[in-house]
Amino acid sequence: MRKVEMNKKLLQIVFLVSTLVVATCAVVWASSGGEAQGGGHENIWSINDTWKVLNFGILVVFGFFIARKPVAQFFSSRAKSIEDEIKELELKKTDAEKKLAEYQAKFKNLDQESKQIVEDYIKQGEAAKTRIIAEAEAQAEKLEDMAKRNIEQEFKSAKALLQQQIVEKAMEKAEEVIIASISSDDQDKLVDDYLKKVVA
Repeated sequence: MRKVEMNKKLLQIVFLVSTLVVATCAVVWASSGGEAQGGGHENIWSINDTWKVLNFGILVVFGFFIARKPVAQFFSSRAKSIEDEIKELELKKTDAEKKLAEYQAKFKNLDQESKQIVEDYIKQGEAAKTRIIAEAEAQAEKLEDMAKRNIEQEFKSAKALLQQQIVEKAMEKAEEVIIASISSDDQDKLVDDYLKKVVA
């Protein structure tokens, strides 16, 4: 705000000085006049010259007052826009310096970070390997237990089936032996005994 006020005052002083210079030149020019008839120089200042200088001075003052505000506004707005641009460029410069510092720090730590990442992946791979092996061993134990139970069950089933077949074969053999050793008298006696039990 101070810069704008200083610019206005400076502009006013420039216009005032230029007006005085122009008025002085006009007076000097008018006072130097033309040559007299006798061939000598005469300083003739007429009322007409006074009115010309006065008119010119009024025109300059009037022009100054008319152009003062627009010119001052133009220069103040131009100064403000330049000031804003400088601030914006300074902010951009600060941001760029920060980013540059960040990238330089990242590049410095890039080797260390890459080594750390490789080590982390190796550790993760070892942990996954150990976990997979443990899971596979547990699964193998379960499958082995299940196979043992299945084998035992199959063995029991085969044993029971074998015993049943042995019993059936023994019964068939016993029946054959009994049939071969029983005579017709024995058969009649067995039928009589059976009928007595049923009647009684």
